[in-house]
Amino acid sequence: MHDIRAIRENPAAFDAALARRRASAMSSEILALDEARRAMINAAETAQADQNKASKEVGAAKGRGDEAEFERLRALVAEKKAEVAQMQTEAKALDQQLTDLLMTLPNTPLDGVPDGADEADNVEIHRWGTPRVFDFAPKEHYQLTGVVPGMDFETAAKLSGARFVVLSGAVARIHRALAQFMLNTHVDENGLTEAWTPVLVREEMMLGTGQLPKFGEDSYRTTDGWWLVPTAEVTLTNIVNGVTLEEDYLPRRYVAQTQCFRSEAGSAGRDTAGMLRQHQFEKVEMVSITKPENSQAEHDRMTKCAEGILERLGLPYRTVVLCTGDMGFGATKTHDIEVWLPGQDTYREISSVSVCGDFQARRMNARYKPAAGGKPEFVHTLNGSGLAVGRCLIAVLENGQQADGSVRLPEVLHPYLGGKTTLSQDSTLI
Repeated sequence: MHDIRAIRENPAAFDAALARRRASAMSSEILALDEARRAMINAAETAQADQNKASKEVGAAKGRGDEAEFERLRALVAEKKAEVAQMQTEAKALDQQLTDLLMTLPNTPLDGVPDGADEADNVEIHRWGTPRVFDFAPKEHYQLTGVVPGMDFETAAKLSGARFVVLSGAVARIHRALAQFMLNTHVDENGLTEAWTPVLVREEMMLGTGQLPKFGEDSYRTTDGWWLVPTAEVTLTNIVNGVTLEEDYLPRRYVAQTQCFRSEAGSAGRDTAGMLRQHQFEKVEMVSITKPENSQAEHDRMTKCAEGILERLGLPYRTVVLCTGDMGFGATKTHDIEVWLPGQDTYREISSVSVCGDFQARRMNARYKPAAGGKPEFVHTLNGSGLAVGRCLIAVLENGQQADGSVRLPEVLHPYLGGKTTLSQDSTLI
């Protein structure tokens, strides 16, 4: 959420920043609501002061036996009390209108974020690895002979409908090994704290990280009012919801492997083949909570953590800075990491690493106390995939595929697979 004081101080800059996000100018509407809200608060405070003054005078009039004055003052107190209640109700309603409006507006981009309309305007900043040259036509993951028995879309459709999969046997084990490898690397080498969090959350938590109110159709809600998390960003970031931390507690760096659930409402018809875009999937998510002055360096650090997983797996990738038209709602800057998929002959997103500034912290009221003293300040929050496990499975299968439909597996996974090195043509580990 945005700082109303910053909008008051420089409405033109706020509108210019929204324009970079392809959003309409909003400062006039925001400031009109803000002015009406503050005027109503001031009027309520004035009426409250009049009520308090009259209340004191009631006793004095009674004490001196001035019955007429006593009755007049008592009526005035009742009148002012009703006025105050009405004004407070109106002020509260205006405050909620202002909050609701601010909640629908995207974060503003950092100055260095490239302007653009969509993914075509993203800017590549880093590339690692050389895509393998095949002496045969590479297939997509779900077409590989060794994969087909362990990746069952028909049974999943019977169980749950489209965009689900049942993994079994060796394929399921490779999927599990990837998640285990990611977690161990982030904990043992990258210094993140592992967490295990719920996948059902209260509505306030989805509001805190920005999935609500604007993007409710992209997620699933139970009949009991809980929401299924689209990512562990929701739970990990909300650990500090409503909390004021000590400065020496920062930074906090978390990692969690969870099931994630997305309706994919905005991607109808896209990537329907295979398991690239599913309603239910697993992700290893990283979240950092930092002081404001450290968030940009932390963004680069988290990006390297995600890139390092791909490098250890030997998977070629490229990293891009998302343009203003392609960034997520809560981000002020985002790095997308795209892994090479030979079956599609292109790079596809496998991680988005975003710095959100104090945008989420204001929604959550998450602050820290400066060690030197002074008022508590809002923390900065960051999140990123480290990585999407299913998409990583796809990349491992496609990049390691052999002409006979078997798959050579990355060396770092061998210890997680009992020393096995290959997914055979008959879908066993050998």
